Amino acid sequence: MENTILAPAAVLVLWSLIMLGWMALTRFPAIAKSGMDLKSFPPGGRGQDLDAVLPPSVNWKSHNYTNLMEQPTIFYATVFVLALSGAGGGTNTTLAWAYTGIRIVHSIWQATVNKVMPVRFGLFCLSTGCLLVLAINAVRITLGV
Repeated sequence: MENTILAPAAVLVLWSLIMLGWMALTRFPAIAKSGMDLKSFPPGGRGQDLDAVLPPSVNWKSHNYTNLMEQPTIFYATVFVLALSGAGGGTNTTLAWAYTGIRIVHSIWQATVNKVMPVRFGLFCLSTGCLLVLAINAVRITLGV
């Protein structure tokens, strides 16, 4: 099993947890500053319920953390398929590192500047392109094509 491709996936997992910490470090002080009492929130409340209450720049970290729980799940599955099939090296590892690096840059941009066009959208498109090639490679290797 070629497992060098697992390193960029592990880095993206760690980065996701760093974003979770960044979100908490900005969100909890903003909640305290707003005067909200979290104990008074109705049962079943969710983080996105705070969007209307907290400043946008605080919410951006939460939005990015949510993004990191979406498309990257496909990345993780693809990486595992490639690693288990013995195709987790070479170009696939390079693409996986590119995906991870672009997603980290995307996170920093979204959490700080958050101007969608052209930078954030461009970064999303670049990372999606890397993932698309990885997914095609995973299908090719598993079907023997």
